[in-house]
Amino acid sequence: MADSNTPHGEERELPAEKIESEGLGLSPDGIGGDSPEAPAGEAGESAPEGRGETERKLTRRQSAAQSLFFWLQALSFALVALILIFTFVGRIITVDGPSMQPTLQNGDILLLQSAFYTPKQGDVVVLTKDFADYTDRPIVKRVIAVGGQTVRIDYEEDTVYVDGAALDEPYILESDMLPAFTIEEITVPEGCVFVMGDNRNNSTDSRFVDLGAIDERYILGRVVMVLFPFSNFGLVN
Repeated sequence: MADSNTPHGEERELPAEKIESEGLGLSPDGIGGDSPEAPAGEAGESAPEGRGETERKLTRRQSAAQSLFFWLQALSFALVALILIFTFVGRIITVDGPSMQPTLQNGDILLLQSAFYTPKQGDVVVLTKDFADYTDRPIVKRVIAVGGQTVRIDYEEDTVYVDGAALDEPYILESDMLPAFTIEEITVPEGCVFVMGDNRNNSTDSRFVDLGAIDERYILGRVVMVLFPFSNFGLVN
């Protein structure tokens, strides 16, 4: 009944405790009204972090895949280049036999120059001609003379002459040549070469009548260097 006597337009005085509670926006149990929404806010912040980590993993996978593709592509190009080089530019051949000692040893692995090669006197070459009953494998010999030159072999002096000039041959194994070969003088036809092994007394070469001068088209290439064994590694002169 006391409230009915309150003058119109005047505000009622509220208890102090109630004012403080309403002013702070606290619920009766002392917890702020906005606090229940905090967990939702935290969950909202963690979602972008999860998406960012997933994107980083995908980026790393894509980068690894691109790197792998790059290296596979580079390896493919390298293999193709090697195949082309060894098919048209150079070849690998293994020495079979002692006929080129001491310059080359049996089992030496050689690198050849095949493309754009013109035979020259003194070159060490590999020939593919089937030498009758002597060998059916590529052989390694030294070019003594080319087309148009005249070779004369003096077995008494152990000297080889080309166009009347004695050859200086520091590369041969033995200075004494056994007179077991029938060709002593020959003019090499154009487009052919006359070849001999550095191991003169143990070499099947152009001194045999069955072989003689050899067509240049049988030349597989010029020996550039010994690749293996490493003890013999180096250029061939």
